[in-house]
Amino acid sequence: MRVRGSTIVVTGCAGFIGSHLTDALLALGNRVTGVDDLSAGRREFLENAEGYPEFRFVRADLLSDDLRPVLKGADAVMHLAANPDVRSGASDTLAHYRQNIEATYRVLEAMRATGVKGILFPSTSTVYGEPSVIPTPEDYGPLVPISVYGATKLACEALVCSYAHSFDMEAVIFRFANVVGARSTHNVLHDFAAKLRADPSRLEILGAAPGTTKSYVHVEDCVRGMVIGAEYARSRVEIFNLGSNDRLSVKEIADMVTEEMGLRGVRYEWTGGVQGGRGWIGDVKDMLLSSDKLRSYGWEPAMNSSQAIRKAVREVIGGGAV
Repeated sequence: MRVRGSTIVVTGCAGFIGSHLTDALLALGNRVTGVDDLSAGRREFLENAEGYPEFRFVRADLLSDDLRPVLKGADAVMHLAANPDVRSGASDTLAHYRQNIEATYRVLEAMRATGVKGILFPSTSTVYGEPSVIPTPEDYGPLVPISVYGATKLACEALVCSYAHSFDMEAVIFRFANVVGARSTHNVLHDFAAKLRADPSRLEILGAAPGTTKSYVHVEDCVRGMVIGAEYARSRVEIFNLGSNDRLSVKEIADMVTEEMGLRGVRYEWTGGVQGGRGWIGDVKDMLLSSDKLRSYGWEPAMNSSQAIRKAVREVIGGGAV
């Protein structure tokens, strides 16, 4: 997939990862049309992009607007628009279905109608569920997600694969570890920072000590990996894991947040969690991806999980809109 000197549409361009990817694509000399309904994305995240004459912003709803005029003439679609809130899937299943599966279907149909041949799709480590092989490679199976979010992303993967094979498209799918960094708007770091600002003496933590153990990757490493994977993809459908080499427990993250905020003696109050100590229904207890395939193409994260978390904490407590 060409990601230099091409015409590319980025859905969810005003979101966390989408805005960073938009910046990177413009820096590589692409013409980018960004699409976002701004229900979750923020226009200020596009400040850098809007300085490029090659960037055009279209405010549109993937679930209701005609996407064909936006996609016409594009070489590829980077489809980052989605509902990323894993926790909400236990209470609002329809939102995940519509904003993930239905929106992806409508993007693919618009691509089919306009002859767009390339799609990049960001998926998630949660499609693996709770695998017995860790680090988990791309060919692990069966895939048994334990959250509605993971299930909808897996369904989207299947749709993307089927359209690639049925309609002569090229697809690159990335299964992310937990992505952190500037412009993020919700995750454990935001949760902890908000609670500690309200009461620096105590921190309520979902789950049972020491919490789940997962891999984290900074958005800068994530976007660089997406570009490299897209450039080196050779098969009709390529799937890449994208994550750091190590993992952290929730307690270790809490320690880092309190330290970066200059707090001492904070009392941790664990809620006990659900289903054997999980933070919420659908929370995977242990996650570490094998990213050997992407590394074979020359990608290597500049930051491990600890470094990514520390940098992200500073970005969160400092405002994060950079």
